[in-house]
Amino acid sequence: MRRYIAWLFLLVATPFCAFLALTLAPGWWIGFAAAAALAGLGLHDVLQRRHTLLRNYPVLAHFRWLFEAIRPEIRQYVLESDTEAAPFSRMQRSLVYQRAKGVSDKVPFGTELDVYGDAYEWLNPSAAALTPPEDTDLRVRVGNAQCTQPYDASVLNISAMSFGALSAAAIRALNRGAAEGGFAHDTGEGGISRYHLDAGGDLIWEIGSGYFGCRDAHGGFSAELFAEGAQRPQVRMVELKLSQGAKPGHGGVLPGTKVTPEIAEARSVPVGQDCISPAAHSAFSTPVEMMEFLQRLRELSGGKPVGFKLCIGHRWEFLALCKAMRETGIVPDFVVIDGAEGGTGAAPLELSNHVGTPLREGLVFAHQALVGCDLRERVRLAAAGKITSGFRMAGNMALGADWCNAARGFMFALGCVQSRNCHTDRCPTGVATQNPWRQRGLVVEDKAARVRRFHDHTVAALAEVVATAGLTHPLELQPHHIARRTGTTEIRTLDRVYPGLARGELLAGTGHDGFRDAWRQASADSFRPVT
Repeated sequence: MRRYIAWLFLLVATPFCAFLALTLAPGWWIGFAAAAALAGLGLHDVLQRRHTLLRNYPVLAHFRWLFEAIRPEIRQYVLESDTEAAPFSRMQRSLVYQRAKGVSDKVPFGTELDVYGDAYEWLNPSAAALTPPEDTDLRVRVGNAQCTQPYDASVLNISAMSFGALSAAAIRALNRGAAEGGFAHDTGEGGISRYHLDAGGDLIWEIGSGYFGCRDAHGGFSAELFAEGAQRPQVRMVELKLSQGAKPGHGGVLPGTKVTPEIAEARSVPVGQDCISPAAHSAFSTPVEMMEFLQRLRELSGGKPVGFKLCIGHRWEFLALCKAMRETGIVPDFVVIDGAEGGTGAAPLELSNHVGTPLREGLVFAHQALVGCDLRERVRLAAAGKITSGFRMAGNMALGADWCNAARGFMFALGCVQSRNCHTDRCPTGVATQNPWRQRGLVVEDKAARVRRFHDHTVAALAEVVATAGLTHPLELQPHHIARRTGTTEIRTLDRVYPGLARGELLAGTGHDGFRDAWRQASADSFRPVT
């Protein structure tokens, strides 16, 4: 009977409130209405057949769903520590907010991190540290000898986020911030929308397996549409997406109900029809064909830098691409390594949690593979994943990255509060929604300034970190500059954590356990392993 105590109380309270309203004061009609409504809810709970809890605990069981609904907010705002990452800690988010707003990012009373905990990392400072340069516009030239329009990219750029995943207001703010700050904005695989062109910021056009923006009527690649888009002066580089860290090896479908005229225009698809992004490309099927396709993109773009992005999976596949580069003589200008830490894209839990190589290991492998094939001097490497600070950038660049891309960091700069509603169209800050009412809260001019400030202050912080090591540019960073605690009393520099290959070692024959078998399995003529 105790299970029904709340409902029974309401059944008694309903006539009692009615009696008080009739005899004492009309204001009791409010109590009567509330009690009657909840009593009716209890009757519905007892009679419904879908939820056992509601049948057994009428009215009371609704509190379970209430607290479950607000559990993420309670954890984030009340229970989480400053250093607990889920997936970004309050410390990381606060740093982005402070730099984006232009307020002090200094911390008092020492670090909150456990400097004696496993995996704690630090940069070894130099006794001959340098004064950070006043000009912190740090850049890297992208484009090898096969490229006729090289691009001087900032060391920090906006990672791939499509219009459709992000709102029009968010895309406009990101591109305006990129234009004002002189850094690049990756379009994501959803194509170049009118909002990417709004402010004239430099674009990296990402081409996915759906070929959005350069797609023919049958969903295949259209050379004519690609050339038209890629030759825009605003498009500075072209990136072929093989996979993304959020859901490597997984395609997707944008339901026709969400394909608005604006999205249809950007993606070259019909309005109101399902927009399919296959798991694999149809323009090529072997590593050699992929290199030939990249060369075709380079020629159609007018000689702009071309490259590809992937989350490292089977090692022999990346090595097969390296073999194809050497066999064809076609060398991409850059490779972007995406980490399995995920990003803005919603994904099945299994893919998000357990598919793909984390960024650091993927980056190290790609860097060493290119070194071992004597290709590293011709191919730039970028790292994309969880960039919120200059030290995080320094760690990636010490392991081989030439520049870094950030997606969620720039979302925080736009005002994202990590509500994790990106896939529900209920983003509370107007960043990841197509709802016009929610978008109106995002003021483009204000957020564009925040995007630029986050970029500028983070790059300045990187320059300061580099100067403490006695270096003048982050490209001088090496694995031995970063140390990691690997046990209570054991410390290793990253060159010992990730032992590398010598230049050309794979070509000469290697005994390295992590490469020997994968190199033997790799073939320029197939993505499948040689048995």
